[in-house]
Amino acid sequence: MVGIVIVSHSRNAAEGAREIAAQMAPEVSIAAAGGTADGRLGTDINSILKAIREVYTDDGVLIIFDLGSAYMNAEMAVEMLDEDMRKRVEISDAAMVEGAAIAAVNSGLSKPLSEIMKELKHCRISKMP
Repeated sequence: MVGIVIVSHSRNAAEGAREIAAQMAPEVSIAAAGGTADGRLGTDINSILKAIREVYTDDGVLIIFDLGSAYMNAEMAVEMLDEDMRKRVEISDAAMVEGAAIAAVNSGLSKPLSEIMKELKHCRISKMP
C-alpha cells in the first residue's frame, strides 16, 4: 500500500487531516508532519523526512501539503532521499483534507501511486508551480 504524509504549517491541522484519513482507511500508514521542531507554525524538513521514512513502502509515498512553503520543504526533503526512494515519492497539490481522505481510501484499495495521483486530479487547487 502507498504510504501518505500530510505536511502542514500547523501540527494540529496535520494531525486532524491524518485522523480523518485514518478513519477512512485504518490499514493505511499515514504520518503527519506539522509545525516546526519547537512547536511554532511552519514546516520542518527533518520532520517531513522522518514521516516519509515512517510510511515508506516499495509501493511509494504520497505527500499532501497545505501551503506553498510546505511544498518547498517537501520537495527539499524528497531531494534528500536516496535515489531509489526518491523515485517512489510523489507530491500532490490536492486540497489537504479531501486529498488525504481520497488518497487513503485508494491506497487501502491497493491502487498504485500513479492511479492515486489520477484520482486526486479533481481536487487539485493549483498550489504547485
